Amino acid sequence: MTFFLQMLSNGIVVGSIYGLVALGFVLIYRASGALNLANGEFVLFGPYICLVLLTSYKVPFYIAIIITLIVSAILGLIVERLVVRPLQHAPAISVIMATLGLANLLGGAIHMIWGHGTKIFPPVFPQTPIQFGGVIVTPVYLWSFVIVIVLLIVFTIFFKYSKIGLAMRAVADDQGAAQSVGMSVKFVYAVTWSIAAMVAAIGGVLLGNISGVSPVMSTIGLTVLPVVILGGLDSVAGAIIGGFLIGIVQNIAGGYLDPLVGGGLKEVVPFIIVLLILMVKPHGLFGSKGIERV
Repeated sequence: MTFFLQMLSNGIVVGSIYGLVALGFVLIYRASGALNLANGEFVLFGPYICLVLLTSYKVPFYIAIIITLIVSAILGLIVERLVVRPLQHAPAISVIMATLGLANLLGGAIHMIWGHGTKIFPPVFPQTPIQFGGVIVTPVYLWSFVIVIVLLIVFTIFFKYSKIGLAMRAVADDQGAAQSVGMSVKFVYAVTWSIAAMVAAIGGVLLGNISGVSPVMSTIGLTVLPVVILGGLDSVAGAIIGGFLIGIVQNIAGGYLDPLVGGGLKEVVPFIIVLLILMVKPHGLFGSKGIERV
């Protein structure tokens, strides 16, 4: 039972980070109807920037986070302006292929600048493990979970009550109607990509503190994709819930089944879950059903 609770607690923390990163996927899909296949590179870009600030310039962690978010937001603006905006009226597949090319470009740049090895964050959180009953939780896991929950609450309030959040929801529901009442779709697109880049950066920094930073971390883009599909491509709540579900099941499967099969099943389990769910609910657990007149 102790081992199960340990895997469960780790899965909850990792799942919360999955949900945060998946939020960027959902925002961009709701705005443009396309998937951002460069999301994994956005996740990777943030922790490298933060790590450079911490190690090379000795910047305090909270200031490094703020600078990382600013740089990530600028990256999102650049991508939206140079890659996405020219394809605004193109088919969604064109945007998807453009983000795939962007992923290769960013991935190559990251390899050239920071190399291929794993880099470790300097100690940011307390190092003494905390014990809850028989479950041992390291502070980096606990703090990461708390930070993610706070951010998810903040983003939920932002989307529901702020003017920009309402504009993003309006554009996602009906671009034509939003434009007819004076909303700038281009501005909303730019804000959406900036927020998606910042969300990915935060998730990357938290994961980097847990397991180090290496180019392999970009594979989280593929891991989070089942999260988004499971929850529903256009559902913010679905992304969060899907993140928790995938994180928990993935860690439990890794703890119990990987030793039996020699490893590797942990990475496959999310896709198996999504396949089974989609056979019953093709739009995901919380996705909207599209109705077309033919």
